[in-house]
Amino acid sequence: MEIDSAPISRCSKEHQKIYQDWFSFADSDGDGRLTGADATKFFSLSNLPRQDLKLVWAIADSKRQGFLGFKEFITAMQLVTLAQAGHALTSDILSSEVDFENLQTPALDVLGALFTKKKRLSNEPEQNGSPQVQSSLAASWFSSSKSAKKISLSSVTSIVDGLKRLYIQKLKPLKQPISLTTLFLPHCFCFFDIYNTLAAYTNSDFDAKPMVMLLGQYSTGKTTFIKHLLRTSYPGAHIGPEPTTDRFVVVMNGPDERSVPGNTIAVQADMPFSGLTTFGSAFLSKFECSQMPHPLLEHITFVDTPGVLSGEKQRTQRSYDFTGVTSWFASKCDLILLLFDPHKLDISDEFKRVIGSLRGHDDKIRVVLNKADQVDTQQLMRVYGALMWSLGKVLNTPEVNRVYI
Repeated sequence: MEIDSAPISRCSKEHQKIYQDWFSFADSDGDGRLTGADATKFFSLSNLPRQDLKLVWAIADSKRQGFLGFKEFITAMQLVTLAQAGHALTSDILSSEVDFENLQTPALDVLGALFTKKKRLSNEPEQNGSPQVQSSLAASWFSSSKSAKKISLSSVTSIVDGLKRLYIQKLKPLKQPISLTTLFLPHCFCFFDIYNTLAAYTNSDFDAKPMVMLLGQYSTGKTTFIKHLLRTSYPGAHIGPEPTTDRFVVVMNGPDERSVPGNTIAVQADMPFSGLTTFGSAFLSKFECSQMPHPLLEHITFVDTPGVLSGEKQRTQRSYDFTGVTSWFASKCDLILLLFDPHKLDISDEFKRVIGSLRGHDDKIRVVLNKADQVDTQQLMRVYGALMWSLGKVLNTPEVNRVYI
């Protein structure tokens, strides 16, 4: 494992040695990067609340790398010490007047954990008749002669890393420019079709969480649906009987509650929304990212959309290609919820065009009859029949669509 040997400011040499031992112990795969599972396991030794540990990670990983190097690990340990002392963790705490150089190491149950690891490793047999390579500096505390086999830095640490490497090595070269003479060869037309269908993925596309998009006409309960799942409101949420949501809002996890303009979020390298810049500034002014700390948003991202208007308002009063934007999000999202109101079952021509833009993603679509509790059982049967009749003219599928109530 390689550790940056450059001097680390605001940390004594003695504490750096201790943190090196702790970092080596926490980095189970020895690749010099402390990722989510290892960090969660190690930071839990501090006995801090989960919310404080989230803030520790968010402040330490200021570059949004998705892992902690040795320097970031030291920052995290200093933040843990401050949290244990009762300090409030804020984004500007690192620039405060705290004496970080003389700050004590945090209180962690490290010795017991190290002893357990040492005992497990000492019971492992030698591989191929030779002792395993010593990879953990922490094992030297117990004079252990065996340790886990060293893993090279090029090794894969997760499935996502493996997919990234396969894409970069195998698929990305196919996106390189092809000479025009190649395109006129008869046997290359099939290859050219595949070439056109390949998307240019970035690291943010691989690291993005699964996304769920909600579509429907105005006031069908899209924003309320998200609010119900989160059990709280989110920044930028507006609910009312009139068309209230006038923009695309991506609701995702973040260190604090805030709304980020679309012009900013579309150019962030760690966000998978760079492709939206092709729709111009008119759309980006109607695009927004709502961030808030929430356990559900750690695993999923919601896309709230404006209600589909009827008549010329949909085409002329929207200054961007609404259908094109919907199609772009449909290709990125893992689930698309079509919400219907039992009191407004008519599917307008504009909404029909929006549903048509989802073609090719039929497996992602789920039809939801929202507000079903507002009608009695007999009316619900009539509403269900009317909805199925309307959907039969829009969704060209041989099977009957399942409607979720």
